[in-house]
Amino acid sequence: MSNSNLVCPLCQCSTPRHYHTDERRQFWQCETCSLVFVEPSQRPLPEQEKALYDCHQNDVFDIRYRQFLSRLATPLLARVKPNSSGLDFGCGPGPALAAILTERGHHISVYDPFFAPCTIVLQDHYDFITCTEAIEHFHQPEKEWNTWMTLLKPQGYLGLMTGLVQSPSQFARWHYKLDPTHVSFFSRETFEFLAHRDGLTLEFFGSDAILLQRK
Repeated sequence: MSNSNLVCPLCQCSTPRHYHTDERRQFWQCETCSLVFVEPSQRPLPEQEKALYDCHQNDVFDIRYRQFLSRLATPLLARVKPNSSGLDFGCGPGPALAAILTERGHHISVYDPFFAPCTIVLQDHYDFITCTEAIEHFHQPEKEWNTWMTLLKPQGYLGLMTGLVQSPSQFARWHYKLDPTHVSFFSRETFEFLAHRDGLTLEFFGSDAILLQRK
């Protein structure tokens, strides 16, 4: 099992180590940032991704979905100033978080490569950026992360929701890795690496909500 041609899609480290193999895919872990990622040749094609995303039922007015998103929305709303500008990145077909934040008086733009692909919104700057249950889908998360760092204003917030890798044994039995569109798996150590590298403060809320602030 060779890693001679592999580089980490987040930090570009060239010495990943084998992490896990199941019946469908191989997973590698970066020695520098701890990102776990799928063997590049086993990532889904865009049309395969879109077909699966079209099956998602993310209703903007679904009470249970809003409660789920409140795990990030609540701490974020407690910190941002009134009438702030925000970008919901990877909003999907039902941008419920954008609706929640708009209802609270903030000015929200949305972007999604499949469902809201207008790139004009990526030319502005924002007081906060959110990305809920999308970062695990990124094939080259370095690209999106660098975009966020460009768009985020000084003292701006980056709010994320994603399942977190805890250990090899947890990963082996983790349902989260079974979704074929999940290809990048973050851990607390990965976010600690990014926060330290890029000068961000970092807070975790529960098992899957992460809030970073540009200093």
